[in-house]
Amino acid sequence: MTRKEARDIVFTLLYECEFQKDSDAETVFAVSVENREIDVEADAYISAAYYGVCTHREELDEKIAAYSGSWKPERMSRIARNILRLAAYELLYMPEIPRNVVINEAVELAKRYEDERAPGFINGILHALSEEARK
Repeated sequence: MTRKEARDIVFTLLYECEFQKDSDAETVFAVSVENREIDVEADAYISAAYYGVCTHREELDEKIAAYSGSWKPERMSRIARNILRLAAYELLYMPEIPRNVVINEAVELAKRYEDERAPGFINGILHALSEEARK
């Protein structure tokens, strides 16, 4: 499995959490992995990124809010919010992934799942956040 495919899986798991507010992160993960027959043993990135975002969600939302102007995460679409959370987590907690790769992959997810304005919006927020992460 490529990192791009693994990132897509993590994004969809995070997106599913938005609709299953009565379930905890572990339950959503276990059910989704079983139903989709995802081999998380083969790709440790999936569980690391998923649980990392879940653990740091509030902090990530604060970072996103700091660079999104009047668009607070709760006002964003569920898709954009979770693309940004995943990318922000990668920028802040996975320094082994190059910043330009993180931003590019987030923009590609936005192109695939969001409307035409989202990629630019996501790119702008992540570029500003990446400058902070670099320091």
